[in-house]
Amino acid sequence: MKINVDNNAGFCWGVVQTVDKVEETIANFPESEINILGEIIHNPQETKRLEEKGLKTISIDDLDKVKSGAKVIIRAHGEPPSTYLKMKEHNIDFTDATCPLVRNLQKKVSCQYKMGKQVVIYGKITHPEVIGLTGVCENNAIVIQNLEDAFEKVDFSRPTALFSQTTMNEADFLRIANELRPRFPEGLLWEHNSVCKFVTSRETNLRQFSRENELIIFVAGRNSSNGKSLYNVCKSANSNIHFIESKEELEASWFDGISSVGITGATSTPQWYMNEVKRNIEELCGES
Repeated sequence: MKINVDNNAGFCWGVVQTVDKVEETIANFPESEINILGEIIHNPQETKRLEEKGLKTISIDDLDKVKSGAKVIIRAHGEPPSTYLKMKEHNIDFTDATCPLVRNLQKKVSCQYKMGKQVVIYGKITHPEVIGLTGVCENNAIVIQNLEDAFEKVDFSRPTALFSQTTMNEADFLRIANELRPRFPEGLLWEHNSVCKFVTSRETNLRQFSRENELIIFVAGRNSSNGKSLYNVCKSANSNIHFIESKEELEASWFDGISSVGITGATSTPQWYMNEVKRNIEELCGES
């Protein structure tokens, strides 16, 4: 049985930047407490690896308990203005690792809101990136997950700016934009396709990789929005697929009679863990 790890999978550049800043901060301040504001990425194995190096995950509610001299890192998802204000009030030394794409999107959302437009965001209302985006427009943005949400919540008589959470499926965003466009009077809808191009550019490679292998093992954190989206891309090309968060979920029966296995994952899934999954499959099937 041939086992192939997808060379195009692994961290996007926004996640790479965040992980690099965490490791750099830990190395430069060995005596300080290093905190990350929220789960660094939706991947339990990478989170555990960094925690073993000294990283501590905290929430907004913990900011008033941060020790003097401690460092706080803002993750790639970004934060609303209220978080920066709270850190300033508590005199907290922080490093901002917000993904540049997300930071730029926050600026665009804020600009359109200040122009008086109704801001509509295609995304998940509880996702940290969306919380940051709604925060830059005083929590007045309308968050939609589907067309039904849009028909119920959007005022089609108002000038409107339509955005997307960066990790949503691009085809779904474009379909929603196409459906909403005719409902607005001409010139009232401004659309910004803010889906991450790193994610969308991976879709073609993922479909090809999925077709090239008889069985696909998709590795991602169960809370990863990007993971769910890319899993569906793989599944559309190869229905013989299993979604796992941990190598312990692998079952020997999956590989009976299989000649080729492809291992891939989300933009928050590290290459080193996909290689561990490969080793586990080899041990499970006696291939090592």
